[in-house]
Amino acid sequence: MTDISDKPSRPHKPRRRGNRLGFWFFGMALRWTGLRGAYGLVWLVCVHYLLFDRAAVRAAGAYARRRFAGHSRLRQWFAIYRLFVEQGKNLIDRHCLLYGTRDFEIEFEGRAELDEVLASSKGGFVLLMSHMGNWQTILATLRHLNRPVHLLMRPEDNPAVRQSLRVDEQAGPARVISPDGFLGGVVEMMARLKEGDIVSIMGDRAYGAATETAPFLGAPARFPVAAWRLAAGAECPVVVLFPAKVSARRYRIRLAKVFRPRFEAGADRRAQTRSWIRDYAALLEQYANDYPFQCFLFRDIWTEKSGTSATRVQ
Repeated sequence: MTDISDKPSRPHKPRRRGNRLGFWFFGMALRWTGLRGAYGLVWLVCVHYLLFDRAAVRAAGAYARRRFAGHSRLRQWFAIYRLFVEQGKNLIDRHCLLYGTRDFEIEFEGRAELDEVLASSKGGFVLLMSHMGNWQTILATLRHLNRPVHLLMRPEDNPAVRQSLRVDEQAGPARVISPDGFLGGVVEMMARLKEGDIVSIMGDRAYGAATETAPFLGAPARFPVAAWRLAAGAECPVVVLFPAKVSARRYRIRLAKVFRPRFEAGADRRAQTRSWIRDYAALLEQYANDYPFQCFLFRDIWTEKSGTSATRVQ
Protein backbone atom coordinates (compact mmCIF):
# COMPACT_ATOMS: atom_id res chain seq x y z
CA MET A 1 0.00 0.00 0.00
CA THR A 2 1.32 3.43 -0.86
CA ASP A 3 1.79 5.68 2.17
CA ILE A 4 -0.13 8.92 1.73
CA SER A 5 0.09 10.36 5.23
CA ASP A 6 2.61 10.73 8.01
CA LYS A 7 2.00 11.59 11.64
CA PRO A 8 -1.21 13.66 11.78
CA SER A 9 -1.10 17.19 13.13
CA ARG A 10 -4.30 19.08 13.71
CA PRO A 11 -4.10 22.54 12.16
CA HIS A 12 -5.07 25.67 14.03
CA LYS A 13 -8.84 25.98 14.05
CA PRO A 14 -10.02 28.80 11.80
CA ARG A 15 -12.37 31.47 12.99
CA ARG A 16 -15.99 30.30 12.93
CA ARG A 17 -18.27 32.01 10.45
CA GLY A 18 -21.96 31.30 10.15
CA ASN A 19 -24.58 30.63 12.82
CA ARG A 20 -28.12 29.33 13.06
CA LEU A 21 -29.60 32.84 13.10
CA GLY A 22 -27.79 33.75 9.90
CA PHE A 23 -28.86 30.56 8.12
CA TRP A 24 -32.44 31.05 9.34
CA PHE A 25 -32.41 34.66 8.13
CA PHE A 26 -31.34 33.75 4.60
CA GLY A 27 -33.74 30.81 4.58
CA MET A 28 -36.60 33.20 5.31
CA ALA A 29 -35.29 35.63 2.71
CA LEU A 30 -35.41 32.84 0.14
CA ARG A 31 -38.96 31.99 1.15
CA TRP A 32 -40.33 35.55 1.02
CA THR A 33 -38.19 37.31 -1.61
CA GLY A 34 -37.02 34.46 -3.83
CA LEU A 35 -33.56 33.72 -5.08
CA ARG A 36 -32.78 37.18 -6.43
CA GLY A 37 -34.01 38.85 -3.24
CA ALA A 38 -31.68 36.67 -1.15
CA TYR A 39 -28.83 37.48 -3.54
CA GLY A 40 -29.52 41.16 -3.00
CA LEU A 41 -29.08 40.76 0.75
CA VAL A 42 -25.72 39.09 0.17
CA TRP A 43 -24.35 42.32 -1.32
CA LEU A 44 -25.23 44.13 1.92
CA VAL A 45 -23.93 41.46 4.29
CA CYS A 46 -20.62 41.21 2.44
CA VAL A 47 -19.93 44.89 3.07
CA HIS A 48 -19.57 43.97 6.74
CA TYR A 49 -17.03 41.25 5.98
CA LEU A 50 -15.10 43.54 3.64
CA LEU A 51 -14.84 46.30 6.25
CA PHE A 52 -14.46 44.34 9.49
CA ASP A 53 -13.21 40.80 8.80
CA ARG A 54 -9.52 41.41 8.22
CA ALA A 55 -8.66 37.70 8.25
CA ALA A 56 -11.11 37.01 5.42
CA VAL A 57 -9.87 39.98 3.40
CA ARG A 58 -6.27 38.90 3.88
CA ALA A 59 -7.06 35.31 2.85
CA ALA A 60 -8.93 36.37 -0.30
CA GLY A 61 -6.28 38.99 -1.07
CA ALA A 62 -3.60 36.33 -1.63
CA TYR A 63 -5.52 35.20 -4.71
CA ALA A 64 -6.72 38.66 -5.79
CA ARG A 65 -3.20 40.11 -5.84
CA ARG A 66 -2.07 37.43 -8.27
CA ARG A 67 -5.16 37.00 -10.41
CA PHE A 68 -5.60 40.79 -10.76
CA ALA A 69 -1.92 41.68 -10.62
CA GLY A 70 -2.23 44.52 -13.13
CA HIS A 71 -5.09 46.22 -11.30
CA SER A 72 -4.89 49.05 -8.82
CA ARG A 73 -5.23 48.29 -5.11
CA LEU A 74 -8.72 49.78 -5.16
CA ARG A 75 -9.79 47.44 -7.96
CA GLN A 76 -8.22 44.48 -6.16
CA TRP A 77 -10.14 45.47 -3.03
CA PHE A 78 -13.37 45.51 -5.04
CA ALA A 79 -12.42 42.12 -6.51
CA ILE A 80 -12.24 40.75 -2.96
CA TYR A 81 -15.74 42.13 -2.36
CA ARG A 82 -16.98 40.40 -5.53
CA LEU A 83 -15.44 37.14 -4.33
CA PHE A 84 -17.30 37.43 -1.03
CA VAL A 85 -20.57 38.13 -2.86
CA GLU A 86 -20.19 35.23 -5.28
CA GLN A 87 -19.36 32.86 -2.45
CA GLY A 88 -22.46 34.08 -0.60
CA LYS A 89 -24.59 33.32 -3.65
CA ASN A 90 -23.08 29.84 -3.82
CA LEU A 91 -23.93 29.22 -0.17
CA ILE A 92 -27.54 30.16 -0.90
CA ASP A 93 -27.56 27.88 -3.93
CA ARG A 94 -26.12 25.07 -1.81
CA HIS A 95 -29.00 25.48 0.63
CA CYS A 96 -31.46 25.26 -2.26
CA LEU A 97 -29.80 22.15 -3.66
CA LEU A 98 -29.76 20.36 -0.32
CA TYR A 99 -33.31 21.18 0.71
CA GLY A 100 -34.95 21.33 -2.73
CA THR A 101 -36.35 24.85 -2.25
CA ARG A 102 -35.34 26.01 -5.74
CA ASP A 103 -34.59 24.23 -9.00
CA PHE A 104 -31.38 24.72 -10.96
CA GLU A 105 -30.49 23.63 -14.45
CA ILE A 106 -27.21 21.71 -14.28
CA GLU A 107 -25.48 20.96 -17.57
CA PHE A 108 -22.87 18.20 -17.39
CA GLU A 109 -20.17 18.21 -20.06
CA GLY A 110 -18.38 14.87 -20.11
CA ARG A 111 -21.03 12.64 -18.55
CA ALA A 112 -20.49 9.88 -21.11
CA GLU A 113 -16.74 9.96 -20.50
CA LEU A 114 -17.29 9.67 -16.75
CA ASP A 115 -19.53 6.65 -17.30
CA GLU A 116 -16.73 5.09 -19.34
CA VAL A 117 -14.25 5.73 -16.54
CA LEU A 118 -16.38 3.75 -14.12
CA ALA A 119 -17.01 1.00 -16.65
CA SER A 120 -13.29 0.55 -17.31
CA SER A 121 -12.16 0.84 -13.70
CA LYS A 122 -11.83 -2.23 -11.49
CA GLY A 123 -13.04 -0.21 -8.51
CA GLY A 124 -14.09 3.36 -7.89
CA PHE A 125 -12.27 6.60 -8.52
CA VAL A 126 -10.85 9.58 -6.67
CA LEU A 127 -12.90 12.71 -7.28
CA LEU A 128 -10.46 15.61 -7.06
CA MET A 129 -12.50 18.69 -6.25
CA SER A 130 -11.38 22.23 -5.50
CA HIS A 131 -12.63 25.50 -4.07
CA MET A 132 -13.65 26.60 -7.53
CA GLY A 133 -17.38 27.19 -7.97
CA ASN A 134 -20.07 25.33 -6.05
CA TRP A 135 -18.83 21.81 -5.31
CA GLN A 136 -22.29 20.87 -3.99
CA THR A 137 -23.57 20.83 -7.59
CA ILE A 138 -21.07 18.08 -8.35
CA LEU A 139 -22.48 15.87 -5.60
CA ALA A 140 -25.98 16.47 -6.94
CA THR A 141 -24.86 15.52 -10.45
CA LEU A 142 -23.12 12.30 -9.42
CA ARG A 143 -26.33 10.76 -8.13
CA HIS A 144 -26.96 9.23 -11.56
CA LEU A 145 -23.92 6.97 -11.02
CA ASN A 146 -25.63 5.21 -8.10
CA ARG A 147 -22.31 4.96 -6.30
CA PRO A 148 -21.72 5.98 -2.67
CA VAL A 149 -19.65 9.16 -2.32
CA HIS A 150 -17.26 9.65 0.60
CA LEU A 151 -15.73 13.01 1.50
CA LEU A 152 -12.37 13.17 3.23
CA MET A 153 -12.97 15.89 5.81
CA ARG A 154 -12.81 16.52 9.51
CA PRO A 155 -16.23 16.71 11.17
CA GLU A 156 -17.35 20.34 11.19
CA ASP A 157 -17.08 21.71 14.74
CA ASN A 158 -19.55 24.51 14.06
CA PRO A 159 -23.02 22.98 14.73
CA ALA A 160 -24.78 25.48 12.45
CA VAL A 161 -22.49 24.75 9.50
CA ARG A 162 -22.62 20.99 10.16
CA GLN A 163 -26.41 21.08 10.00
CA SER A 164 -26.42 23.19 6.84
CA LEU A 165 -24.01 20.84 5.02
CA ARG A 166 -26.07 17.72 5.83
CA VAL A 167 -23.01 15.56 5.32
CA ASP A 168 -22.85 12.18 7.02
CA GLU A 169 -26.65 12.00 7.24
CA GLN A 170 -28.50 8.93 6.05
CA ALA A 171 -30.32 11.02 3.44
CA GLY A 172 -27.42 13.39 2.86
CA PRO A 173 -25.38 13.69 -0.34
CA ALA A 174 -22.22 12.04 1.00
CA ARG A 175 -20.59 10.26 3.91
CA VAL A 176 -17.54 11.53 5.79
CA ILE A 177 -14.17 9.86 6.22
CA SER A 178 -12.17 11.68 8.88
CA PRO A 179 -8.41 12.17 8.44
CA ASP A 180 -8.20 11.94 12.23
CA GLY A 181 -8.89 8.21 11.96
CA PHE A 182 -6.42 5.32 11.67
CA LEU A 183 -3.54 6.26 9.33
CA GLY A 184 -5.36 9.45 8.38
CA GLY A 185 -8.32 7.55 6.94
CA VAL A 186 -6.16 5.85 4.30
CA VAL A 187 -7.26 2.31 5.11
CA GLU A 188 -10.94 3.24 4.89
CA MET A 189 -10.47 5.19 1.66
CA MET A 190 -8.61 2.30 0.04
CA ALA A 191 -11.38 -0.08 1.09
CA ARG A 192 -14.08 2.18 -0.34
CA LEU A 193 -12.25 2.50 -3.64
CA LYS A 194 -11.84 -1.26 -3.89
CA GLU A 195 -15.59 -1.61 -3.36
CA GLY A 196 -16.23 0.68 -6.33
CA ASP A 197 -17.18 3.79 -4.37
CA ILE A 198 -16.18 7.39 -5.05
CA VAL A 199 -13.76 9.09 -2.66
CA SER A 200 -13.65 12.86 -2.86
CA ILE A 201 -10.62 14.91 -1.81
CA MET A 202 -9.96 18.62 -2.21
CA GLY A 203 -6.83 19.14 -4.27
CA ASP A 204 -6.09 22.83 -3.77
CA ARG A 205 -5.82 23.34 0.01
CA ALA A 206 -3.35 21.39 2.12
CA TYR A 207 -4.39 22.33 5.69
CA GLY A 208 -0.93 21.38 6.94
CA ALA A 209 -0.67 18.20 4.87
CA ALA A 210 2.29 17.13 2.74
CA THR A 211 2.56 19.16 -0.45
CA GLU A 212 4.49 19.64 -3.68
CA THR A 213 4.90 22.92 -5.57
CA ALA A 214 3.56 23.85 -8.99
CA PRO A 215 3.29 27.15 -10.88
CA PHE A 216 -0.06 28.85 -10.31
CA LEU A 217 -0.94 32.40 -11.35
CA GLY A 218 2.66 33.38 -11.89
CA ALA A 219 4.27 31.97 -8.73
CA PRO A 220 5.02 28.60 -7.13
CA ALA A 221 2.11 27.38 -5.00
CA ARG A 222 1.74 24.36 -2.73
CA PHE A 223 -0.80 21.64 -3.43
CA PRO A 224 -1.51 18.52 -1.34
CA VAL A 225 -0.24 15.16 -2.55
CA ALA A 226 -2.69 12.88 -0.74
CA ALA A 227 -5.13 12.31 -3.60
CA TRP A 228 -2.34 11.38 -6.01
CA ARG A 229 -0.66 8.95 -3.62
CA LEU A 230 -4.00 7.36 -2.78
CA ALA A 231 -4.95 6.89 -6.44
CA ALA A 232 -1.55 5.50 -7.37
CA GLY A 233 -1.72 3.05 -4.46
CA ALA A 234 -5.27 1.97 -5.30
CA GLU A 235 -4.55 1.95 -9.04
CA CYS A 236 -7.66 3.97 -9.75
CA PRO A 237 -8.35 7.09 -11.86
CA VAL A 238 -8.42 10.66 -10.60
CA VAL A 239 -11.35 12.62 -12.03
CA VAL A 240 -11.28 16.43 -12.06
CA LEU A 241 -14.66 18.13 -12.30
CA PHE A 242 -15.19 21.90 -12.37
CA PRO A 243 -18.57 23.53 -11.67
CA ALA A 244 -19.32 27.08 -12.85
CA LYS A 245 -22.34 29.28 -12.23
CA VAL A 246 -23.29 30.73 -15.61
CA SER A 247 -26.59 32.41 -14.65
CA ALA A 248 -28.88 32.77 -11.64
CA ARG A 249 -30.41 29.31 -12.08
CA ARG A 250 -27.93 27.56 -14.33
CA TYR A 251 -24.69 25.72 -13.66
CA ARG A 252 -22.26 24.04 -16.01
CA ILE A 253 -20.13 21.13 -14.79
CA ARG A 254 -17.21 20.13 -16.97
CA LEU A 255 -15.08 17.03 -16.79
CA ALA A 256 -11.72 18.77 -17.09
CA LYS A 257 -9.46 15.71 -17.15
CA VAL A 258 -9.08 12.09 -16.10
CA PHE A 259 -5.68 11.20 -14.66
CA ARG A 260 -4.47 7.63 -14.28
CA PRO A 261 -1.56 7.97 -11.86
CA ARG A 262 0.87 5.08 -11.57
CA PHE A 263 4.25 5.03 -9.88
CA GLU A 264 6.75 3.61 -12.36
CA ALA A 265 9.30 1.19 -10.96
CA GLY A 266 12.67 2.85 -10.34
CA ALA A 267 11.37 6.35 -11.07
CA ASP A 268 11.41 9.29 -8.67
CA ARG A 269 7.96 9.24 -7.04
CA ARG A 270 8.14 12.87 -5.96
CA ALA A 271 8.94 13.93 -9.51
CA GLN A 272 6.01 11.90 -10.86
CA THR A 273 3.67 13.41 -8.27
CA ARG A 274 4.86 16.92 -9.13
CA SER A 275 4.11 16.32 -12.81
CA TRP A 276 0.49 15.36 -12.03
CA ILE A 277 0.11 18.33 -9.72
CA ARG A 278 1.50 20.71 -12.36
CA ASP A 279 -1.09 19.50 -14.85
CA TYR A 280 -3.81 19.93 -12.22
CA ALA A 281 -2.59 23.43 -11.32
CA ALA A 282 -2.74 24.38 -15.00
CA LEU A 283 -6.39 23.32 -15.04
CA LEU A 284 -7.06 25.47 -11.96
CA GLU A 285 -5.38 28.45 -13.59
CA GLN A 286 -7.50 28.09 -16.71
CA TYR A 287 -10.61 28.03 -14.52
CA ALA A 288 -9.46 31.13 -12.64
CA ASN A 289 -8.97 32.90 -15.97
CA ASP A 290 -12.40 31.89 -17.21
CA TYR A 291 -14.30 32.50 -13.94
CA PRO A 292 -12.14 34.84 -11.84
CA PHE A 293 -14.81 35.52 -9.21
CA GLN A 294 -15.63 31.87 -8.58
CA CYS A 295 -12.23 30.97 -7.18
CA PHE A 296 -12.79 30.61 -3.43
CA LEU A 297 -9.34 29.50 -2.31
CA PHE A 298 -9.27 32.03 0.58
CA ARG A 299 -5.87 30.73 1.60
CA ASP A 300 -2.34 31.80 0.77
CA ILE A 301 -1.14 28.62 -0.88
CA TRP A 302 1.87 30.51 -2.26
CA THR A 303 3.56 31.18 1.09
CA GLU A 304 2.33 28.46 3.46
CA LYS A 305 4.78 25.78 4.50
CA SER A 306 4.45 22.12 3.66
CA GLY A 307 3.36 19.74 6.40
CA THR A 308 3.13 16.00 6.88
CA SER A 309 -0.42 15.40 8.03
CA ALA A 310 -3.37 13.96 6.17
CA THR A 311 -5.26 16.25 3.86
CA ARG A 312 -8.32 18.04 5.18
CA VAL A 313 -11.27 18.53 2.86
CA GLN A 314 -14.18 20.85 3.42
